[in-house]
Amino acid sequence: MDHLPWDTIVDAVRPHIVRIATPRANGTGFLFFNSKRGGFAAVATAGHVISAAHVWEEPIRLQHHASRASLLTRASDRAVLLNTENDVAAILFNLGELPLPDEPLPLTQKDLHVKVGVEIGWLGFPSISTDLCFFSGRVSTHIARTERYLVDGVAIHGVSGGPAFHAAKDRVSLMGVVSAYVPNLSAGEPLPGLAIVTDVTEFHQMIAAFKSLDEAQAEQTPPSDVRPARVTDPAPASGIDPK
Repeated sequence: MDHLPWDTIVDAVRPHIVRIATPRANGTGFLFFNSKRGGFAAVATAGHVISAAHVWEEPIRLQHHASRASLLTRASDRAVLLNTENDVAAILFNLGELPLPDEPLPLTQKDLHVKVGVEIGWLGFPSISTDLCFFSGRVSTHIARTERYLVDGVAIHGVSGGPAFHAAKDRVSLMGVVSAYVPNLSAGEPLPGLAIVTDVTEFHQMIAAFKSLDEAQAEQTPPSDVRPARVTDPAPASGIDPK
């Protein structure tokens, strides 16, 4: 093994995880930006987890996994940046009493992709359990035109939006967002398939734009421009059903 043990890696990632709940969906998110001076932060997730709540201006609750503290965000006190084509989203909000880490884990370097065959891990809240669960698999390929990895691993409802990560020796970095799972249906019944992980390209761009929550609200994705995802909707530009 050329990296830290997985249990050590999970311990490093766990404090950055939030459970996301809306009136219509549940999913996972993770801290990827924290303003040291502005008192606001940004959580990444999959677009289909929060798209309906954004369109209908519904509350989104963020529960910090490590502390169990939670924060209810309403449309007027948050900003949402959402790309339905790539199925990624960011929620910007005032931290309040939510005890997220001061320093987010680093994103994988821009334009540097995890190689085929490398083992990665991911965390999320599967619908069959209230516990945060760990998954792992190997990168099967990276599709540059859609900014997505195909991964030989499992993801189910509730894990959407969770962080995918890897470690090079003792450095843990975030390399993607869990988006979907595609089973093999060629035999007429579901067989093991591939997980879809969207890489962090877009989050690098978002970080550069974060100066204040007010500015983010002015630039947020207009709800009228978003078609809310349903479980039966194919993920845009991929023909892949969201989990």
